[in-house]
Amino acid sequence: MTTIGFIGSGNIGGTVARLAVAAGYDVVLSNSRGPETLKALTDELGPHARAGRPADAAADGDIVVVTVPFKAYGDVPAEPLAGKVVIDTNNYYPQRDGRFPELDDASATSSELLQRRLGGARVVKAFNNIYFRHLASLTRPAGAADRTALTVAGDDAAAKEAVTAFLDAIGYDTVDAGPLAEGWRLQPDTPAYGAPYGSFEDPAGTPAPAAAVREAVAAAKR
Repeated sequence: MTTIGFIGSGNIGGTVARLAVAAGYDVVLSNSRGPETLKALTDELGPHARAGRPADAAADGDIVVVTVPFKAYGDVPAEPLAGKVVIDTNNYYPQRDGRFPELDDASATSSELLQRRLGGARVVKAFNNIYFRHLASLTRPAGAADRTALTVAGDDAAAKEAVTAFLDAIGYDTVDAGPLAEGWRLQPDTPAYGAPYGSFEDPAGTPAPAAAVREAVAAAKR
């Protein structure tokens, strides 16, 4: 069974880890503060979860979820991620991350910068445009009439297929938004960011079928 590594274990990382364990995956959790700070989460998740350092999650994960504040993307260990599928959940918030000229002038997307940092890794953008509470609540079995779709963007077709299979296993359909260069369509202040899944004030969220998510992605304008 595939092991999912987590570099960052906050709201999104912790939620994806819970869904992964529920679907039968093993997980390796990490954060910047040390494995001892993850004891409550690993205790909650049980024997399929363990904590380590970011290098451990990178080395031991077959798929690795990078879910750190964007300003910390340069700290993600590149060498152990070579050749691996990396799921990038990050968003650029200048008020938190500081200014990045390539993002401000739209000459690159945040995922493209992470791809440059990681070199041989195969980066796929996912989970960045849904509220973590909705991510936890909208999961549905395959074939359910009210199954929600999440977005992916990436330059490597096989990597996107691997992430699509993972999303299916944890309870979601997938809408392919294109290459990493199109990741801007999923970022804050676009129609696909948050809105298809309901109000942030409603923790249950609203199921968003693939057609609705695809329409939101296409509606993005620069």
